Amino acid sequence: MRRAAPLAVLVLTAALGLAACSSDSSASPSASASASSTSASTSDPQDIAVLEGVTVTGDLGTEPTITLPSSPFNVSGFATVLVEDGTGAAITSGQIVQMQEVAVSGVDGSILGSTWSSGAQTLTAGSNDTLGNFDEVLLSAHVGARILVAYPSSTATSTSSAETDVIAIDILDAYSVPARASGEAVTPAAGLPTVTLSDTGEPTLTPVTTDAPTTLVIQPLIKGTGAAVTAGQVVTVNYSGWLWDGTAFDSSWTNGTSATFTLDTDSVITGWVNGLVGQTVGSQVLLIIPPDQGYGDTEQGTIPASSTLVFVVDILDAR
Repeated sequence: MRRAAPLAVLVLTAALGLAACSSDSSASPSASASASSTSASTSDPQDIAVLEGVTVTGDLGTEPTITLPSSPFNVSGFATVLVEDGTGAAITSGQIVQMQEVAVSGVDGSILGSTWSSGAQTLTAGSNDTLGNFDEVLLSAHVGARILVAYPSSTATSTSSAETDVIAIDILDAYSVPARASGEAVTPAAGLPTVTLSDTGEPTLTPVTTDAPTTLVIQPLIKGTGAAVTAGQVVTVNYSGWLWDGTAFDSSWTNGTSATFTLDTDSVITGWVNGLVGQTVGSQVLLIIPPDQGYGDTEQGTIPASSTLVFVVDILDAR
């Protein structure tokens, strides 16, 4: 589904598994750079104590300044502290959290990147429990909070570097989305793969034996009653993906969390942009994506080169 994040220095996004994979990477369409394999599920109390020595200044809602107590600044693993709580609603597991972040290098305090100039990021609260005490802190906070995170950059980048990245996060909003599409059922055109839904809404696919179409197929299966999706919106979906022969390669249902991304070709493959723009929130859409709107002649993890892709996408939210 996804392409590479356009600003690779947004290190928290990468560490939390939100950086999307690119058409020339070896990851699967929804795979992402993740610290899950190397991060502990709890943070070292010494790392938390060290992180509490970092100073963050600036009004909430404006880009903060991070001042390190010493240089170089290092922690041994992923650690999170609540700098200041917000006055908004409590953040609960499963909500989509909108945030701004600025990251600095533990080597000298220099800025690595900032979303304050490039646009807010999102994550799903409660889905990052492998990243030290991050979820514990996030789920104890309220909208408007400022959170500080530090971790060895090798955790996210798989390099030999011992440098530490330090990130200040301002929580702008947190909101809930439904788990599945809802609305009026639509009878699909003849000759398309058949989609069957479980009691929870998870789709399965029965393929057809005919040749794959060479142009994009957009077939609504459920017509939602929400607003029409526009390019550039931040969209939250549940989805499953298959090759044309019915081989499954990825599913947010299996991954256990919905996917949130900006609907543009910097973030997702062209077939997703062309296929979802104009569809309404609450809808379920069958997309059959030819190679020229997918990954082209490049192998993508378990997806062979020149593959036609089939997705069933539940559009849960668009803002």
